[in-house]
Amino acid sequence: MKFYSIREMTKEFNTTHRTLRYYEEIGLLMPTYTESGRRKYSQKDCTRLYLIQRGKNLGFHLQEIKEMIDLFMIDRTGEKQLQKTIEYGNQKIRELDKKINDLIQLKEEIMRIKSNLERNLLEIE
Repeated sequence: MKFYSIREMTKEFNTTHRTLRYYEEIGLLMPTYTESGRRKYSQKDCTRLYLIQRGKNLGFHLQEIKEMIDLFMIDRTGEKQLQKTIEYGNQKIRELDKKINDLIQLKEEIMRIKSNLERNLLEIE
């Protein structure tokens, strides 16, 4: 089995030592250690880190990501993990819809203000 050093992990996943240590602190990564105390990351850790980064890119919080990953360890069929992922995905879609609506309203308000300012400018000239 191949193991990766913390340096290899940070380079491969474009992250920092501190980030990997933090993920370990909160239970997202579980490296083993050499006799001299250096971390050794397995292929499983690489997969978990990929899922963490993917989840973060999709807007999930670390606790949500941890829950989804941990569910697979409880239910190896993946069914519970998929159900939770769908639930969180639907929640993210609702959040995005709200943000989009808020931005549309903000844009309309700015356009109204701009139009009023342009009108006022023409009256001054």
